[in-house]
Amino acid sequence: MKLVKFTNKGIYCIPGKFYLDPWRPVDLAVISHGHGDHAKWGMKKYLCHHFTKPILQIRIGPDIEVQSLGYNEPIMINGVKVSFHPAGHIVGSCQIRMEYKGYVTVFSGDYKVQDDGISTPFELVKCNEFITESTFGLPIYKWLTPQQYSEQLGAWVESNKSQGKTSVFIGYSLGKAQRIMKSVEGYGKIFVHSSIGRLNEAIESVGVQLPDYETVNFTEDIKNLNQEIVIVPPALLDSNMIRKIPNRATGICSGWMQVRGSRRWRSADAGFAISDHADWTGLLETVKATGAEQVHVTHGQIAVFTKYLNEIGIKADEVTTKFGDEEESSDTESNKEESTENNAEPQSKNDD
Repeated sequence: MKLVKFTNKGIYCIPGKFYLDPWRPVDLAVISHGHGDHAKWGMKKYLCHHFTKPILQIRIGPDIEVQSLGYNEPIMINGVKVSFHPAGHIVGSCQIRMEYKGYVTVFSGDYKVQDDGISTPFELVKCNEFITESTFGLPIYKWLTPQQYSEQLGAWVESNKSQGKTSVFIGYSLGKAQRIMKSVEGYGKIFVHSSIGRLNEAIESVGVQLPDYETVNFTEDIKNLNQEIVIVPPALLDSNMIRKIPNRATGICSGWMQVRGSRRWRSADAGFAISDHADWTGLLETVKATGAEQVHVTHGQIAVFTKYLNEIGIKADEVTTKFGDEEESSDTESNKEESTENNAEPQSKNDD
């Protein structure tokens, strides 16, 4: 049975007559999470998780038509049973399960199998057909535990303090920033850029608890940041805003930091391989555990991961999508703010 097809607008559920994370305007978009490459402007109606709704309203517009559901709360759409299941990627992220005449297809969106203490932990969903990402689909990518990362970040903050330095972390406004906050909780006062502050407010509005923080106003006196913790989005790395912070040490939090040759490694004082995506083992074990007879690989290391799956007896194919440039909208907003305040040139973004 063919439940979905891949079109130039996005992934289309044929009997349900809706799209999954479409990149062009459609009547009904079922959204896996709030990152800019999966939740686009221009849809007539959006369907997402309760936690994602305020995020979409901030990032796309307050007047969009959006319906939200909880996890494991099924809804029928043109005879297709649709339900959301935790993807563990960021707050509100979902795997989208579709069942029609006994056949089950799951669109994973982006996912992470580790419990980061902020996002709802990943839930394995059995299916006949699985649509997976492969952002870090190479054996070289193997993550430490969240506790180990917390110890790494905490030790770096303490080392910086002993040298009279302010710890500036670079991480995406949605997902990574909140994870950094959780990791460094208790190591000092946390300050965040306004783009992160807005999303924190959206996340907190649905009852998700975040560590204490203050939003930074870079146009005012920033002496109170001295030897504390500051979190800003990637677009502001090497920006005038960052340069205002005296005695700073910058640390990039990205899965790409697993490889020292990363194009961003030399722009910072430290790099931490923290990702909100599954590593090689997480991807492989998840695909196997779904029991899917057919796997579609949508973005990331698609050629390598697809080839390996076929070699071990799992039928897989490569699919071209527009996914993979997550946080584009957030970084654009940050660039505009920084350029307006300081007449600076926009900075290129760092992907993870």
